[in-house]
Amino acid sequence: MNMPIYQVDAFTNKLFGGNPAAVCPLEKWLDAELMQKIAAENNLSETAFFVKGDKGFELRWFTPKVEVDLCGHGTLATAHVIFNHLDYDEKQITFSSASGELRVTTEDGLITLDFPSTPPSPVEIVPELTQGLGLEPKELHKSRDYLALFETEDDILSIKPDFDILGKLNSLGIIITAPGGNSDFVSRFFAPAAGINEDPVTGSAHTTLIPFWAGRLNKNTLHAFQLSERRGELFCELSSDRVKIGGYAVTFFKGEIVL
Repeated sequence: MNMPIYQVDAFTNKLFGGNPAAVCPLEKWLDAELMQKIAAENNLSETAFFVKGDKGFELRWFTPKVEVDLCGHGTLATAHVIFNHLDYDEKQITFSSASGELRVTTEDGLITLDFPSTPPSPVEIVPELTQGLGLEPKELHKSRDYLALFETEDDILSIKPDFDILGKLNSLGIIITAPGGNSDFVSRFFAPAAGINEDPVTGSAHTTLIPFWAGRLNKNTLHAFQLSERRGELFCELSSDRVKIGGYAVTFFKGEIVL
């Protein structure tokens, strides 16, 4: 059995930037155990699998260790493949997923995700989180992930995490964020419990970051950078209980998996 595979750099307009994701179009669903093995073999932060349905596409995402309920860069990469490689001539895609219906549009190369907003709530600062980051945040909030607020962009760049400590926290991931020097905000994202020490660019984290910063800055349209080594750029908007997360993508390779 031969299966097509694409690797796409998401949230960047330059090859070798942003966040790489593998994308696997399927004619029908494979067994979850096999998809998990493929994701582990790819050894990227996410591998996305999709199947064409009657009213759009069904979409699932796997890290090297677990299936997740939402992945922004994997969705953007999948949309990029559909828009650019599969003779799809519409400007909108509807995905059905574990997080409900996800709509994606494209205009002049910019791909915009329409995701549910997941605003965080304040919580007490967890000593183990401070220990794992090596720097105490000003504030700590939580939704699916912890969101740790710091003073400056330099704080975000300076943090050298202890992933063994962070991997034991009761949270899928840890977002660290601060006001940006030449953007509205910056962030980094760590998810050692999911097999991803540092994710280069994390769309799902921005479902929390966007409502958080929209409230702080009293504005609904936001520009953001994720300050991983590969670096990503995101064009964001809060719209009621939804967020719009825009970014560019480039194809690195296309090939076949032989099973």
